[in-house]
Amino acid sequence: DLLQAAGASRVLCVDLHADQIQGFFDIPVDNFRALPILAKYFVDKNLEDVVVISPDHGGTTRARRLADALGAPLAIIDKRRPRPNVAQVMNVIGEVEGMNAVIIDDMVDTAGTLSIVVKAIKARGAKSVYACCSHGLLSGPACERLDDTPLEELVITNSVKLSEEKKQKYPWIKQLSIAGLLAAGIL
Repeated sequence: DLLQAAGASRVLCVDLHADQIQGFFDIPVDNFRALPILAKYFVDKNLEDVVVISPDHGGTTRARRLADALGAPLAIIDKRRPRPNVAQVMNVIGEVEGMNAVIIDDMVDTAGTLSIVVKAIKARGAKSVYACCSHGLLSGPACERLDDTPLEELVITNSVKLSEEKKQKYPWIKQLSIAGLLAAGIL
C-alpha cells in the first residue's frame, strides 16, 4: 500500500523468496527468474559430470530447473534444524561421488547451511563443489564460513551490491549482472 501511495504502478522483483508475496499487491508484480543467467554461466564453464544439489526439500523445484538446463541429475540434501539457525545434514538423496556438484539456492545470508552442505557433499566424494544463488546477502560471518570450506566458487547476481572489500578479499565469489533481465522487463 505504501508503494502504491508513493505512486508505484508496477513492481519488478527478482526471485521472490515466496511466490505468494505477489498476492499482497494490488498492482502488477513481475517476478523475474535469475536462473537462466546462472545456468548460462555453468553451461559456458563446460563442467563434466555435473550434479545439481538442492540444499533442502523446499528448493527442489529450483534445483530441478537448473538440472534440466544443464542436462544433469539432481540430488537433495535432507536437512534438519534442531534449533533456530542450526542446520544438520541428515542424508544426501542422490549420487554425488565423483561428480562436480552445483548447489543452488535463492539466497545466501550467513552461509550456515551452505557451509555444512559444501562440507557434506565433499565428504561424500564430490570432485568439486560450486554454489550459486540469486541474492548474495553474505552478512555476518558468511564469507569467513565459506572460506573455510572446499568451495570452488560462489556465483551470485548483483541484486545485492557486493562490497569492493569482499570482491578483493574473496576472489572465489563471482558476481553476474541482472541488468539485461530487468531491462527486458521494463521494455
